[in-house]
Amino acid sequence: MAARAREALTGYALLAPGLIGVLLFVIVPAGALVWLSTRRWSLLSAPEFVGPSQVGRVLADPEFLGSLRVTLLLALLVVPAQIALGLLLAVLLTKGLRGTGLLRALLIIPWASSPLALGVVWSWIFAPDGGPPAGPAGASTGVLASPTWALPAVALVVIWTGAGHTSLLLAAGLASIPRELVEAARLDGATARQIFWSIEAPLLRPTLLLVATAALIAVLNTFDQVYALTRGGPDRATGVLAYTIYERAFVNWNMGEAAVMALVMTVMLLLVTGAQRLCLRGMSAHESD
Repeated sequence: MAARAREALTGYALLAPGLIGVLLFVIVPAGALVWLSTRRWSLLSAPEFVGPSQVGRVLADPEFLGSLRVTLLLALLVVPAQIALGLLLAVLLTKGLRGTGLLRALLIIPWASSPLALGVVWSWIFAPDGGPPAGPAGASTGVLASPTWALPAVALVVIWTGAGHTSLLLAAGLASIPRELVEAARLDGATARQIFWSIEAPLLRPTLLLVATAALIAVLNTFDQVYALTRGGPDRATGVLAYTIYERAFVNWNMGEAAVMALVMTVMLLLVTGAQRLCLRGMSAHESD
């Protein structure tokens, strides 16, 4: 009994740092969001209880609904393009060409760099005369001042930032495919395209699901690029959900409404990760059959 108790205490001691981290960085912030979602608070006055009616008011807010639409459009622009570009780069990385090591280093630099700093650099590229946008409406010139092209410009920066990391993950997935399967298909006369679609692509599905989920989560959290490039403008054309939460909290000083929006974002992230787990479980069940 004493040995079993010591083993149990050792296990709890090893789990304690992780459990404390979950408590401090997940449970407590989530509880604070729920508490704030029913209160009006400007940080300068005492929180005022307004009840669940605030949740309904925010969910019907045209600006909030518009931010959801913009975020969805950004995801549709970014995720497929980032996966396609990452897959193309991954194939090049696994070809054993000269300079592959240098290419790997160059691809990871944008992902490892500060998104805000990269956004400022890109704002100078898009608007060399005006520089970064001045003011919340995005008072820049050229592409960033166009309601039609501002969001694609932001999407381009997000894709450029994340494509290198995506390509490295996909390259690792391609490298894990048994070479004997590829060589056997090649000896049977299969072309490179046939090998890819018949052997490599099916075995790469779990990795593709991983990078697609990571790209979607990154899009849902996009803030730095929007802040540096457009400040949500022009005419809310780039007002993604994360930027709208920031604006509602630290520009309008309405922490309660920002908390409601943050809860919606949390639910969206949970749905994305839950869908990924279900898909992975389905793939595992299919492979076991």
